[in-house]
Amino acid sequence: MLKLKNNKKHHVHRKSEVSVTKSWCAMIPWLLGAAYINRQFLINVRNILLFFLDAIQTPFLFLIFIMSNPKSESVVSEPSDSEPSIPISYPIKTLSELESRSYFESFHYPFNKASSSVNNSSSSLPNRRRLLVCHDMAGGYLDDKWVQGGTNPDAYAIWHWHLIDVFVYFSHSLVTLPPPSWTNTAHRHGVKVLGTFITEWDEGKAVCDTMLSTKETAHMYAERLAELAADLGFDGWLINMEVNLDPGQISNLKEFVAHLSLTMHSSVPGSLVIWYDSVTVDGKLNWQDQLNEHNKPFFDICDGIFVNYTWKEDYPRLSAAVASDRKFDVYMGIDIFGRNTYGGGQWNVNVALDVIKKNDVSAAIFAPGWVYETKQPPDFQTAQNSWWGLVEKSWGVLQKLPGVLPFYTNFDQGRGYHISVDGDNVSDATWCNISCQGFQPLLESVDPTNSIQVSVDLKEASYSGGGNITFKGSLEEQTYYESKIFQGEFLLNDLPIHFIYSVKSDGNSSLGLKLEYTSTSNKRASVLLTSRAVNRFSSKFSKIVMTREHKGLSSGWVINEGVVAMNGYTLTEIHAVCYGSNDNDETLASPSDYFALLGHITIKTSDYKSYFPVSSSWLVDGSCIKWTSDPLGSKTLDVKISWKLKNGQNFLFLKYNVYLVKLSKQDVGITLEDVKEYLGVAQVNCFYVSDLEVPSDTSSLKFIIQVCGVDGTIQELDESPYYQLEVEDP
Repeated sequence: MLKLKNNKKHHVHRKSEVSVTKSWCAMIPWLLGAAYINRQFLINVRNILLFFLDAIQTPFLFLIFIMSNPKSESVVSEPSDSEPSIPISYPIKTLSELESRSYFESFHYPFNKASSSVNNSSSSLPNRRRLLVCHDMAGGYLDDKWVQGGTNPDAYAIWHWHLIDVFVYFSHSLVTLPPPSWTNTAHRHGVKVLGTFITEWDEGKAVCDTMLSTKETAHMYAERLAELAADLGFDGWLINMEVNLDPGQISNLKEFVAHLSLTMHSSVPGSLVIWYDSVTVDGKLNWQDQLNEHNKPFFDICDGIFVNYTWKEDYPRLSAAVASDRKFDVYMGIDIFGRNTYGGGQWNVNVALDVIKKNDVSAAIFAPGWVYETKQPPDFQTAQNSWWGLVEKSWGVLQKLPGVLPFYTNFDQGRGYHISVDGDNVSDATWCNISCQGFQPLLESVDPTNSIQVSVDLKEASYSGGGNITFKGSLEEQTYYESKIFQGEFLLNDLPIHFIYSVKSDGNSSLGLKLEYTSTSNKRASVLLTSRAVNRFSSKFSKIVMTREHKGLSSGWVINEGVVAMNGYTLTEIHAVCYGSNDNDETLASPSDYFALLGHITIKTSDYKSYFPVSSSWLVDGSCIKWTSDPLGSKTLDVKISWKLKNGQNFLFLKYNVYLVKLSKQDVGITLEDVKEYLGVAQVNCFYVSDLEVPSDTSSLKFIIQVCGVDGTIQELDESPYYQLEVEDP
């Protein structure tokens, strides 16, 4: 977003790009020898090198990134035609592609739609200061490009959604379309998602010459962008015009921005168009670092401005004054790589946030993936939690969970080392898929002085997906330890509320849930859900509710179910409570080791029941079928599987688990549970199977689509829709 200017501005590309450029330029005198060199000649050589580097830097940096992250999968360029292949996300790189709507003809298009079951972001932004996060990492479309998931358990992810209001997916392509995985998990947490439209360099100037040639062309391209956002399910655009324009083009630029805002608002409720502080109203590419008369005309016709990062201490105050009653629509930029940004970014991000907070405007964090890209010690999980802990301490927690029932989470981070379904491990393959993130818990930063350490440990067992909350340490005597994991606003009515949660623990370790309530008269109450009597500390809670345990799972998980009636109260917080199973035995006085896993939480009203249409009500079809045989009789299969309800209804389902059963003529009386093979998960009504190995004795393949409800329940396999494909004869 930033360009070099008078040696005061820094380039938007990664820090490594700037250092590479400087290194090449520093070598010029050495390359040309010690003879006298005309300064203009040096400038000409430098410009040639800069042009050359700009042409090669993206693939060069991708190579560096992939080499330094060996588990990260290789970069895949966007498809050039509609031939079937593993579904990926990719940007639109040319104006002709945007105008022609060719994206909608791609094989990959239907896979890139966001799930309609998780959109909690359709309301307007809250009337308070907000936090925008702009994700820019090595050109984008890395592990997150694999729509159906990748194989890197160490893939980058964000899980501190409780701090974020707007998420922008950024790259240097003309039209950056957010991968649906980011849209799905952001929407689940009530966060809006924007794509990026950017013009830069000579190519960007040519784009603007075409796009802004007439009022009609400006409107047409705005409508193309609005159509993409509405159809793919994200919430709008960051507009970044990084080129000098002719003054005569400004009127049509305003038409473009205004028409895009109007069209977005009419087609996507709660949508946003945000202007980046770049070109001014006189057509000059001149970053203002504040909201002022040079960029306010653009601010006035859209939903906000992302202010450049090199602002001074009093610029947030000055910008707030110019914005007046729209001061929360001013997002002061902070470059986490620290390139001339106020406070220096990196581990000093709180310095800028404190100033922004003091002046009561909004903040825009650019490239928080710095933690991941620069391999901050000791490891990504720990460094990520520590860095976002700085943000939280400075900015505060302003977001709350969407107070809608049913509520369900399995604490999945969207990456891991195994996958479970209802306590059964169905895959030991490493994986990543941000779409699979559950509601993320609000865990405090690790404090080694705490008796119990609380974390999401991806290598420990999972009840559902690949996550959990792990509690590990020791407990003194008859004490208990509690840790807040959620805050929200669930207004309760006269129906009893069912709380269901799964626990796996060792020996003397027990785990309950503490529920914090507030009444309309600000009366506070706390309820403890527990499977054991806790006489030693029962007085610490307003009410004790004994849960019913469901045991018998071979994996050792125990399901706890409790019913609470708190009519007129609002559920505001959920805490995990760790205690010993023998806390009523007064003979126990010494500390004991503690270990427990929390696998999931479901909250729903007593009358809620998931509805799963019967198998026969679905139309399941296979297409793009391709068989490949080897000389030994084995085959591989590619096939796209699609499904929809025959009556055309659209029920909201959380996701679909996809299984395979390979059948031979000898298979008689087998059970699906015994022979099913987990293939993956779909967020939309289609799934692509690629390079599936089919043994020579297989006569047919049965693809089972297991429907998953928003409350975490799943359809029985033998009642699920399926597609059966006969194996081709050799």
